[in-house]
Amino acid sequence: MGFDLGNLLQQFAGHPTATDPEGVAQAFSHVAGDAPRSSIAHGLAAAFLSNETPPFGQLVSQLFVRGDPQLQAGLLNQLLDDVSPAMLNALAASVGELFTQNGHATLTPAQVADITPPQVAEIAATAQQHNPGVVERVAAFFADHPQLVNSLDSASLKVALSKMAQVH
Repeated sequence: MGFDLGNLLQQFAGHPTATDPEGVAQAFSHVAGDAPRSSIAHGLAAAFLSNETPPFGQLVSQLFVRGDPQLQAGLLNQLLDDVSPAMLNALAASVGELFTQNGHATLTPAQVADITPPQVAEIAATAQQHNPGVVERVAAFFADHPQLVNSLDSASLKVALSKMAQVH
């Protein structure tokens, strides 16, 4: 393969600022190609919750805009899966009737076309407030899409790699 996964991960264990920003994305690509899905999910959850990275809602919004409509619908359905009717009503005030048509949020790719990145950030932040476990579910969702995650900022990728090194 041309690189040692263990050594690469150890660069980030305890030293999440160990490499240059350009090298972080390349390192994440290498690691994500060989790491178990659960390890990637743990790393992403750590990045989503870290004080060293942008807030969860902002990171989710960044990933949302880079995804195709199918992925976008899947993400929003993950975020809204355990949402109470009261929360759906609160979100409907800012994003429209889309979420309360059936009393349950199951969105199609066509339905997400008009949802903006700030709305996604709000949905993610609200979902996190009402159900902190949503962070792990969203991290697991994105663990299946490491090429998309690789587009996050280097600080987020460094935290993810550092956590992956601890798990490894």
